[in-house]
Amino acid sequence: MAFTLSSPAFVAGGDIPRRHTCDGEDVPPQLVWSGPPNGTRSFVLIVDDPDAPNGTFTHWVVFDIPGNRTDLPSGTRSDAVGLAGRNSRKDLGYMGPCPPSGTHRYFFRLSALDIETLDLTAGASRDQVERAIAAHTIGVAELMGRYTR
Repeated sequence: MAFTLSSPAFVAGGDIPRRHTCDGEDVPPQLVWSGPPNGTRSFVLIVDDPDAPNGTFTHWVVFDIPGNRTDLPSGTRSDAVGLAGRNSRKDLGYMGPCPPSGTHRYFFRLSALDIETLDLTAGASRDQVERAIAAHTIGVAELMGRYTR
């Protein structure tokens, strides 16, 4: 079974609803996954926008998500399911799509890990999280959505 990530809010490659953006309620969409690799003990979620004018912009980092989870309900606060890392604005938690103009792509990447915890504290940077997962990632599932302003 393949490791997959999806959302009831939008189809892969489709438009992310306004509710989940800075033009709406700015709440995260529900995410659902299936088929994580055997041996998965935790997950890390990183959401980014590679089309941002100044380089890739990180919108959400959540780590130490328990390995028995299969979803993040819509509106879920990072600290309700794991630990929040810092986004590119140095804030904790979700920051929805908010392109200055045009259409941007938003990648939701869920990494399955063979360890239960990264031994990082809330507020860790994306770089710290990525360094910590490098040797422990056993699978990655990805979902891409678009938003236009």
